[in-house]
Amino acid sequence: MGVFPDCTVFPDEGALSYASRAGVSTRDATTASFYEAKALMAVRPVLKMGHPLLARVAPPVERFGTRELRDLVVDLDDTMRALNGAGLAAPQIGVPLRVVLFEVDANPRYPHVEPVPYTVLVNPELTPLGDETEEAWEGCLSVPGLRGLVPRYKSLRYRGHDVEGRPIDRTVHGFHARVVQHEVDHLDGILYPMRLRDLRNLGYEDTLFPDGLAVPPD
Repeated sequence: MGVFPDCTVFPDEGALSYASRAGVSTRDATTASFYEAKALMAVRPVLKMGHPLLARVAPPVERFGTRELRDLVVDLDDTMRALNGAGLAAPQIGVPLRVVLFEVDANPRYPHVEPVPYTVLVNPELTPLGDETEEAWEGCLSVPGLRGLVPRYKSLRYRGHDVEGRPIDRTVHGFHARVVQHEVDHLDGILYPMRLRDLRNLGYEDTLFPDGLAVPPD
């Protein structure tokens, strides 16, 4: 997944965007067509609640910038986008490592939520800023079809690294903070139903939201 094969077709915008996410230089991508870029995609099955790997604490990544780590991130990205998700954690695709990926940007399924920048976060650490929490509806690709009212810290600081080992240090609030907490929970064997204060606030999406108004699934 590191480079595109040679061809004589100039890339379109889709190929260049995919190349950027995959860590391929624009120069290399100039020899790739959009369809060849798509051929490199790897949409992985998402594990569902009840699988033992989702209940384990994932170990940290020990080496940055490796081919294996870059390939993992591409697989996470491909799978998240194929399922119109807002984020994905490595254990959800069967890889027990502390890696998450998330983004919410112009997704037609969630027009009402604030944007969250594309982020690959390796070995994350979360620090709540204060004790204030708020409840909001969440879903999960590993818990398909359900939604729950989940309490989360309103503000937090998160630190970690990108795929190359460069440090990430952000202070975030609101929906961005919620997305990070949801994804990092996966690394500690926690699915959102375990966070619910009252199981009466868990239900099927098509019953809770019959008009189709959804919140990000994961």
